[in-house]
Amino acid sequence: MKPLRALCAGELPRLVMFDLDGTLIDSVPDLAAAVDRMLVELGRAPAGVEQVRQWVGNGARVLVRRALAGSLEHAAVDEAESEAALARFLDIYGECHTLTTLYPGVHELLEALSTAAVELAVVTNKPERFVAPLLEQVGLGGYFRWIIGGDTLPQQKPDPAALLQVMHLAGVSQKQAVFVGDSRNDVLAAHAAGVPCVAVSYGYNHGRPVVEECPELLVDCLTELL
Repeated sequence: MKPLRALCAGELPRLVMFDLDGTLIDSVPDLAAAVDRMLVELGRAPAGVEQVRQWVGNGARVLVRRALAGSLEHAAVDEAESEAALARFLDIYGECHTLTTLYPGVHELLEALSTAAVELAVVTNKPERFVAPLLEQVGLGGYFRWIIGGDTLPQQKPDPAALLQVMHLAGVSQKQAVFVGDSRNDVLAAHAAGVPCVAVSYGYNHGRPVVEECPELLVDCLTELL
């Protein structure tokens, strides 16, 4: 695991934190299905998978607001309408996740890290109640000691609070931790927390190459970290 050691002064990190959507799992097909059903119930046209792929990454509330606006920019969306639509979206999304899949290389990396006694955590902006069931569904339920969702703390990424919380719980320093994600929010959160960020090229970053966000390392598949 030389790439990880290179990020931690030649030592294997004691803690690796992962984003979820766009990093470990491709959840857009299920998110898009829920968004489209919500929009149709509201008398609106469905958005489709590719459009929703550009909108994810900032949590469910922002996703719903973007769907209502039909755009990344959502400042003009009515608050009451947004909250009602969010409640319906969460109900719909909670019914089924059968279209969500694991990205290549994820299981291999997690198995290797676990075998090396590296502590693992998930830090995501997805509502916490969905995270553990999704991990179980895709076969990752036993790997993560800590799970921080988008509503676990008052702050969400790109705020570093969740990363700092996990490092505190793990008893590790910034030099002993790495964050792995796919978006600008992930890189910003990692840098604000003082830890190096590995970015995956295949995830969701609002249609922009994540390399533009200046992560410490960019990979096309997580097995490159092995």
